[in-house]
Amino acid sequence: MTLDVVAIQKILPHRYPFLLVDRVTDMVEGESITAYKNISISEPVFQGHFPGHPIYPGVMILEGMAQAGGVLSFLSMGEISEEEIANKVVYFMSIDKAKFRTPVRPGDKLEYRISVIKRKGTVWMLKGEAYVDEKLVSEAELKAMIVDK
Repeated sequence: MTLDVVAIQKILPHRYPFLLVDRVTDMVEGESITAYKNISISEPVFQGHFPGHPIYPGVMILEGMAQAGGVLSFLSMGEISEEEIANKVVYFMSIDKAKFRTPVRPGDKLEYRISVIKRKGTVWMLKGEAYVDEKLVSEAELKAMIVDK
């Protein structure tokens, strides 16, 4: 399954400059998702992080993982209409075991690989990994819950 940014915007409420998933390239319902974000020097965050030495913030990488996990969780709920999706939101509950291994810079294609550790009702526990050129740059365990708006 692939999704472009227009399809992603039907699932996630985030918009520029905080929509951090450009495309979904693969998904196995209830199991895993692969998505990416192209990191551009025109990202607003680079105005202050850091001038003359642009590094994509780790918290933005984690948020991108969470957004990709949100797409996975919504699309793993079985048959759900766009209207039902519009009335729900994914809340980030916790981040554990976060590690940042290599800086992410403008020009990088940041690939998110998210897999389900476990699911209990509307609560999802996910393993998130982020790669640039097949090199692991960040990882974390994320917990999220789907709730009514």
